[in-house]
Amino acid sequence: MKPISQNTQSIAIAPLERTATSWYRRSWGDVLFALVVIALGVYGGMKNHALMDVYEEVILVGTVLTVIALGWFWRPLQWVTVVVAFLSLSAIAFYAGDLARGDKVFWLKYMLASQPAVLWMSVLFVLSTLLYWVNLFVPRETIGWLASRLAYAALTLGLVALMVRWHESYLIGADVGHIPVSNLYEVFILFSLMTAAFYLYYEDHYRTRQLGAFVMIVVCAAVGFLLWYSVERGAHEIKPLIPALQSWWMKIHVPANFVGYGTFSVAAMVGFAYLVKYLGTPLDRLPDGLREHANLSLQGLSVADGERIHRQKTRVLTLVLWVLGAMLFVVPLMFRPNVTAEYFSTYWLVYFGFGLIMVGVILTVRHRLASVLPDFAVLDDVMYKAISVGFVFFTIATILGALWAADAWGKYWSWDNKENWALIVWLNYAAWLHLRLVKGLRGVYSAYWALIGLLVTSFAFLGVNIFLSGLHSYGGI
Repeated sequence: MKPISQNTQSIAIAPLERTATSWYRRSWGDVLFALVVIALGVYGGMKNHALMDVYEEVILVGTVLTVIALGWFWRPLQWVTVVVAFLSLSAIAFYAGDLARGDKVFWLKYMLASQPAVLWMSVLFVLSTLLYWVNLFVPRETIGWLASRLAYAALTLGLVALMVRWHESYLIGADVGHIPVSNLYEVFILFSLMTAAFYLYYEDHYRTRQLGAFVMIVVCAAVGFLLWYSVERGAHEIKPLIPALQSWWMKIHVPANFVGYGTFSVAAMVGFAYLVKYLGTPLDRLPDGLREHANLSLQGLSVADGERIHRQKTRVLTLVLWVLGAMLFVVPLMFRPNVTAEYFSTYWLVYFGFGLIMVGVILTVRHRLASVLPDFAVLDDVMYKAISVGFVFFTIATILGALWAADAWGKYWSWDNKENWALIVWLNYAAWLHLRLVKGLRGVYSAYWALIGLLVTSFAFLGVNIFLSGLHSYGGI
């Protein structure tokens, strides 16, 4: 067992069986998967050659190699990729070059057209979340397995929705066609898929499904916004790109950004689970490092006195956590420049009220949840790995964004509101990683920081585009 320090004390992470395949051990299935992906890439390149420039051809080759590498690293992704390709190509065949067939052909109208696929994705994500929560209170292998499979199904249909939407945009017109990552509706789908995909990888890697109940809350919140935005604003309609977005840079900058947003969200919700477990664990069962965090030691104190002081402090921390959790549901209200009574009294009032109640219920049953959540060391490790991956991709996305800005506007950095908040997000997680690696930041402080980081990231992701003006203000609610 390899110890790691936690607030100057040490706890141990139990050895975890690595589920990702070793790079040097390839099976015939891996080779076949690589050949299928290469064939799909060649087919796509030949079919759309007239619409692609040299940069997009390079992106296509890079995408093929990346998908193969990811499929070899995490084998469940192979099945997802194959099913997505089959369903997407089936939808393209059903369209037969005529967008109007989307309202006539049964499989398109009720399943494979982009909008029905998004609705199926949303339903499956919600059902998966409910089953993850049921599995926490009624642990059954069948329930946990079904929750996980529903999440995989939602991930698959969400990817199909994006692929088919991409094709639909070209059916409208060659000058309209574009990769579906250009507006809030499309990127909220991408955000949901990235968050779910990274969670499912960690679920597979750590052999635990208990964290799904927490991480999928963020996905369901995104789905709630997505459905409202579609119904109330008709955002699902495909529209031509504005000139600033008509660039191949968008194909690499936006996905890299949302790897960061997705992993930061996973880290925040795992941090929330960490704090719930901490607040629900009796003092005498806390690891030494966490007991020291509370400035408590059983030496010189009776067990009863120690528990009493611990309860007093955890009441305050519970209130703080409830406020932080509730703030995530206040975000859409803050992002409305002119909040009218009608706006506040309908959808978002229910959304906000449900959020307050849900976070309150979670904290009320924290003692029960603490007994079934993974060990503190596992939760801490997931937070660290998720933020590390997100930081790398967010850094890459920021660099790509600067190059795109130079190409579009003639300079790398304009101190635009979006750029400023991207820098704030980057500095926030850079400081988190620096303090962890240099000063050994662990436990409660890092969990609170990860959760607060999600609020900062949420504003950079959504709030700046809507609430603040600037070069990047492409969306509106």
